[in-house]
Amino acid sequence: MNILQRVFGFNPKTMTLRTEFIAGLTTFLTMSYILAVNPGLMETAGMDKGAAFTATAIASAFATILMAVLAKVPFALAPGMGINAFFAYSLVLGMGYSWEQALTAVLVEGIVFVVLTVFNVREAIVNSIPETIRHAITAGIGLFIAFIGLKGAGMVVSNPATFVTLGEWNASSIIAFVGIILAAVLMKLHVRGAIFYTIIAVTIIGIPLGVTHLPKDFNLIAIPHSLEPTFFKFDFSKLFTFDFAVVVFSLIFMDLFDTLGTLVGASNRAGMVDKDGRMPHLRPALLTDSIGTIFGAILGTSTVTTYVESSTGIAAGGRSGLTALYTGLLFLVALFFSPLFLMIPSAATTSALVIVGVLMLESGRKINYNDITESLPAFMTIIMMPLAYSIAEGIVLGMLTYVSVKLLTGRSRELSVTMYILAVFFLLRYVVNQVGADNIVHWFQSL
Repeated sequence: MNILQRVFGFNPKTMTLRTEFIAGLTTFLTMSYILAVNPGLMETAGMDKGAAFTATAIASAFATILMAVLAKVPFALAPGMGINAFFAYSLVLGMGYSWEQALTAVLVEGIVFVVLTVFNVREAIVNSIPETIRHAITAGIGLFIAFIGLKGAGMVVSNPATFVTLGEWNASSIIAFVGIILAAVLMKLHVRGAIFYTIIAVTIIGIPLGVTHLPKDFNLIAIPHSLEPTFFKFDFSKLFTFDFAVVVFSLIFMDLFDTLGTLVGASNRAGMVDKDGRMPHLRPALLTDSIGTIFGAILGTSTVTTYVESSTGIAAGGRSGLTALYTGLLFLVALFFSPLFLMIPSAATTSALVIVGVLMLESGRKINYNDITESLPAFMTIIMMPLAYSIAEGIVLGMLTYVSVKLLTGRSRELSVTMYILAVFFLLRYVVNQVGADNIVHWFQSL
């Protein structure tokens, strides 16, 4: 136990091995969809799908186990959703980069993040966030991941007239709703691992209903695909161009604030913060994120980042690096049992995401709603995460609102220098997005 405490931060007085395992398994089951989604996106970019699957599993395992040892916290990492879509659709298909050049941008991003972390720049950014925004981030992520869960089960669907609407009551949405109720009942009855048991139950129920799909030629064990088609395939030909710098900046921005939001939100939810609301193991957590991105790029996958689904493991009782260790080991196991893990349907993980969303929304109680300069930025942070479908955009709009209302109401003394700098960068980013990176490049070339 002393070894476990030193290496993983496991405290035998307040934690149990069984709970940490259930938490790690819950986190893995909730985020295992990345093993199906990410290889498909990498294939869209022209990469070998089998190699991308292996790269995704190994990069996720490496980064998550590194998080367990360095930071000793129950957070899992994998190639980030949203960033992988940016990699495939924007960089490769949109801007005409080869996937090798796009991987090079990911590599550079990871290296830059290591430097920023070593010099405490990332930590300073995280610690500069006002308390009201911290609470809003936690609540906003809760709303966001609940929305992801409902969308994945078809309970919420798109509508050309109203943007979103209630989906049809079919087998998927019905068992997802049943799963939400079952998880709540089990939690009320104080059943340990309630979320995990719900995921398993819904997966089994979904088999006769056609929601859980069993492959025709079901092989329990599958030999991992070779990494050779994507391993260390970099192209540095555009390294010193302006548009490459814009691409790297965009990757840095998305990764920084997605990771920031997840770490702040999940840490608050788990009570892993000090009296000032700061996360004690922040720097090693950020360093792990950076190293994971570099390692992932070498293997052949997009930016590796901390996953918001880690909150499901925390809700199941995970509090130490052992939770992350178990999750990382399960990613390695998935290399050989991929058909089994890929059977779990979105409807089965909906309950986990919705229940965790409810628990995280509780942080909204700590927001000062009597002061509009505090409540409005918090509200913008919370509401824009699901509406913009991005943790990063919610944080940015919330912080821009915070700086604006404080300045215009004569309360500039409540703003730190870091907040001013961030506000300028946020505005510049929106200018770049609005005008277009290509137009900015052409303008500079014409000077």
